Amino acid sequence: MSFIRSILLMSWVSAATLLIPATAYTQKRKLSLKDILTLIQTGQRQLQAYKEQAAASGYGIDLARNTLVPNLTGGYQAGYATDNNITGMSYPGLLMPLSGPVAAHSSNSLIPGTALAALFQWTPLTFGMRDAAVQKAVAQFRLSGSVYENALFQQRYAGILTYISIVYLQRLLNTQQANIDRANIGLGQSLVLAKQGLRPGLDTVEFQSLLAQATMERLNTGRLYKAQLLELCRLTGLPDNPDDLALTDTAMAEGLPVLADTSGSYIQNPGYQYYKALVALSAANLKEVERGWLPRLDVWANAYSRGSGIAADGVVNKADGWALSRTNYGAGVQLSFPILQFSRVNIQKKQYRALLQADKDQLAQADDNLRRQVEVAESNYRENLLLARQAPVQSKAARLSYQGLQLSYKSGLVDFTRLTQGQYQLLNAEMAEVDANLQVWRSLLDIGVAKGNLNLFIDQLK
Repeated sequence: MSFIRSILLMSWVSAATLLIPATAYTQKRKLSLKDILTLIQTGQRQLQAYKEQAAASGYGIDLARNTLVPNLTGGYQAGYATDNNITGMSYPGLLMPLSGPVAAHSSNSLIPGTALAALFQWTPLTFGMRDAAVQKAVAQFRLSGSVYENALFQQRYAGILTYISIVYLQRLLNTQQANIDRANIGLGQSLVLAKQGLRPGLDTVEFQSLLAQATMERLNTGRLYKAQLLELCRLTGLPDNPDDLALTDTAMAEGLPVLADTSGSYIQNPGYQYYKALVALSAANLKEVERGWLPRLDVWANAYSRGSGIAADGVVNKADGWALSRTNYGAGVQLSFPILQFSRVNIQKKQYRALLQADKDQLAQADDNLRRQVEVAESNYRENLLLARQAPVQSKAARLSYQGLQLSYKSGLVDFTRLTQGQYQLLNAEMAEVDANLQVWRSLLDIGVAKGNLNLFIDQLK
């Protein structure tokens, strides 16, 4: 597919005024391809969102490791409760305040009670569960990072492709302008020859139609050119008017790249790295589930002081409720084991093993796809390079042929139809030469994309 067809598919602006490439770049913002790559990384909010999500995922590692830190909870309560129950009233929170011993008679009187408590909890040994949680958090962080890197890579690729399209359209506008100039020259010649009676007046009308057609084609190309500039502004986040931008890496339309060493592996492709990170996360999830049916060792200690407005002999002294007169404390270890969770954990293992295998299959498919993608891109590069070397020969021959037809037309040896055929062949040959050169660059870009190394393309720019 030629560049003009690709650009027609990419264009998302329905109408735009003709943008004629300026010959002077005063007060224009110059943009190289390296500038574009930097602006894409810093100017797109969506990419910044992916970056922040990756950073947030990194804190999950610290949270998983933080479970080794002991927990100490302290609290103080004060309230009123009846003395009909040894536990007093249910209270949502750390403590259940006591009002005193069970009264010998039913009473609805409220007795004050206070409590101050501290609870220490530490789980120093989880038999691998903590380590599995840390590994899972690390895998999640790497997956989030790969999402960002893949999105950045794709947007940079889109930016380079748009840049190439703009360079192509710039050259196409120049070629079409040269065709308009040729049509104007032909129109002037036909007017002179018609006045001299050497050519029919119909030639003048046909040249006018040819000129209008050439102008319309250039207007359509100008619309696509403006659309691609707007797309470049969107990708880079530039608020500039597209008319104020000037691309500097336009030499690719004039020369051909030299295929650099492309022996590097495609495993650096961000898409491949994403599936690789997905496999690692699934493996970490499975490991965490497998460690779920293991014991855990907890160390605990607490201290508790209370005050009650009613004594053990039933004497009520509400003032005592505000004093912490009784103190208790304790410490110990607890070893727990989820005995009846075996069936549930076994089902989870089967579930996560299936998910892991699915991710491995996706990675294998990505491996096959990228291997083929590299082969196709390198083959296209070689074929397009052969075509690009023949294109100047064709355009030179078409130019010489057209010049000869011009002289023959002036001499009356050929008619309008033969002359316009030569002009049309010259236009197509010039367009094909530009297209052939940039198709080689596009093939080199495809190799860089497949291998996950855009520098294979960038380093070729002079």
